[in-house]
Amino acid sequence: MTGGDAAARFFCADAARLRGDTLAGTAPYGVTWILIEYLAGWPPNGFDGLPLEPETKQLVFNAAHAVRARILLVRRHHRSRAPDGPRDWAVLRYADDGTHRQTWGTWQRDEDLVGIVDALAAPGEAGHAPVVLVCTHGQHDTCCAVRGRPVARALSERWPELVWECTHVGGDRFAANVVVAPDGVYYGNLDAISSVTTIAEHLADRVHPDHLRGYTNLFPPQQAAVAAVLKEFGPAGRHHYVVEDTARFGDRWNVRVTGRTPRSPVHDVEVRSYRTAPRQLTCRGLSMSSAVVYEARLNPI
Repeated sequence: MTGGDAAARFFCADAARLRGDTLAGTAPYGVTWILIEYLAGWPPNGFDGLPLEPETKQLVFNAAHAVRARILLVRRHHRSRAPDGPRDWAVLRYADDGTHRQTWGTWQRDEDLVGIVDALAAPGEAGHAPVVLVCTHGQHDTCCAVRGRPVARALSERWPELVWECTHVGGDRFAANVVVAPDGVYYGNLDAISSVTTIAEHLADRVHPDHLRGYTNLFPPQQAAVAAVLKEFGPAGRHHYVVEDTARFGDRWNVRVTGRTPRSPVHDVEVRSYRTAPRQLTCRGLSMSSAVVYEARLNPI
């Protein structure tokens, strides 16, 4: 690549930072994750592109689709396992009451992945530590690898048992993206230093708004409302705020957020949405697309 080619290359995360793209309200909705450890190269479309036994692959896909689960390929940052040895799979769930459920298994043959189907139909076990997922899916988007790999390295050195690299989680322009599951918390715009601070605070049950994209059990306007409350009153635990009511009026929402702390018991938040002008949102995007932005404002009660 010549110097001119390198200078002209487009990086979506750089462009998003220059524009000041808003993070709050950008976490995709979902409360179930399927993790499949896969040590070979990841296809651009992740699980869909794996050369698995067709019947097994279809069974897993159908079971995941039925519960709107996201399937992610994962690997440890240092990839120390033998390529032909047993690999992990997991089903992670976030329940409405805030409890976490996890089921873990191993696979060597493609057919072993049918265990995921059974796990999706079972309640799972409580008491597991959360999983920290760092998107490093360079075949999907260049920024995910360029910005994700240093974050995966830094977090893996600090919490080697909790951290996995993973395939696409959405929001390439916010790389590096980190998901804590099954807590269902998305963080973005991270680097090696800020990621360690952010995850250390998260594990101490203090969610900060600076890098918060949203809670995945909430819809985008609700995510933006909770982020606004956190920005106003400071960091709080993952379950310190609950969305009690949401009313929509066209492109506006009134979201009532109840807190568990004496200084912030109830908040009414007005959220407005609008679409940006068309722009290139991913490194590999061939067309311009607009993004939805959510702006939140606390109203006095």
